[in-house]
Formats: sequence, structure tokens, C-alpha cells
Amino acid sequence: MNLLTFDSHDKLHESGAGIITGLVQTNPRAVLGLATGGTPVGLYEEIVKSYRRGVVSFREATTFNLDEYVGLPEDHPESYRSYMNAHLFHHIDLPRGRAHIPDGNAADPAAECLRYDELIAEAKQIDLQLLGLGHNGHIGFNEPDHALNSGTHIVKLREETRRANARFFDSMDQVPTHALTMGVGTILKAKMILLVVKGADKAEIVHRALTGPITTDCPASLLQTHPHLVVLLDSEAGRLFQ
Repeated sequence: MNLLTFDSHDKLHESGAGIITGLVQTNPRAVLGLATGGTPVGLYEEIVKSYRRGVVSFREATTFNLDEYVGLPEDHPESYRSYMNAHLFHHIDLPRGRAHIPDGNAADPAAECLRYDELIAEAKQIDLQLLGLGHNGHIGFNEPDHALNSGTHIVKLREETRRANARFFDSMDQVPTHALTMGVGTILKAKMILLVVKGADKAEIVHRALTGPITTDCPASLLQTHPHLVVLLDSEAGRLFQ
């Protein structure tokens, strides 16, 4: 594990974006696993800046997002397709056909999960998986449980997860109750995992995830088993490591 703490968000975002763009510069056909939420926004802004400077091109890259809400139309402002379009896809030269997100409106969610896993398998291996961290230790939408699914699956979101995401909606009632998410097994198969965590409210859970027992009660703790884990923390999230 390589753990880095930053005294400013700008430095953290630049470092995270540099890892991603550096990979694509070295391997233009890189397969990237991408995340949504508040945490990666700054990284995506820096990636767009690098693209606009002509430093990197994504036209041969392939991306797979971690998850998508069930029941939100693709063009809904809070769908993860809309999020990725707004923060990254519409600002770089990644072909739409290479930007994969689970279809949360599929008529058969189970079949959609299998289709998504087959797409990932055809890509051989995710070179870099970007992750944030939920307050209860979830990664993607893999919630704490007595057992975790390896492949893409439908998950009922816990109330604390829905409350955390309610800030993006007009009311709690509008927050979807289910999502499709890449499984922990798929996440752990990535060649490299880049975990980014910010904020004092994440200090205890990130410390537990990276130093505590490896247990499905804290899905992120399974990241301890990965041979190439890079962790970027702001000073508030990293205060318990100091």
C-alpha cells in the first residue's frame, strides 16, 4: 500500500489526475474503472485540463463505471451517465462506445449485470480502478453484509447511503432505493486501485478500512489484500494516520 496525505485539495487532485493521465500516456489503450460522487470531481477537472493542453488523448482508452442507480432515466441530472458526461466525457475525446456504465433502466437487471461483466471480461483487465469511500465502508455500492458479490449485481441501498446521497436530490424520497454495482471481486482484479478519500467525516472509516480487520462488514477493508493499492487522503481524512 502506498498512502499519501495532502495539505490541499488542489495538490491531491493534481496527483490523482497525474496518475490516471500518466497511465494513459504510457498505455493509450488503457482500461479505466471510474467512480462518481463528490470525491472525484476535482480529479476529473484536472484530467480535462490536461486533455485541453494536449497532454493526453483518450480516443483509444476504454472506461467502465462502478455503478448506476436503478430507475433513473439516462438523461436524469442525477444519473451517473449525466454526471460523467458533465464532469468528464463531454470534455475529452473518449468515444461514447468506449464509455461503459451499467444500464439502470434495463428491463432485466440480472441480464444487464451479466452483460456488463462480459464487457469487462472482453476488455481483459481493468488497468486502474478509481474508488471513493462510503461512510459505512462501501466501495462502489457494495454495502456491508455477511457476504459480498464478486460480479456486477443489483443492490438495495442502505438508508445511510441514501441519506449521504440525498444532498444531490430535492428530497430523500427522490433518492433511488436500488443500484447496479460492479462487484468487489471485479474491483480487486484491477491491476491498480486508486482510493481517494477527503474530509474529517471519513477519517475513522478510512483508518478502519486500511488498518482494521479484513471483513465484509467493511467492504473497503478487502482493499488491504490488493498488491497495488494507492491511497490519496486530504489532511482531514488522514488525521488518524499521523
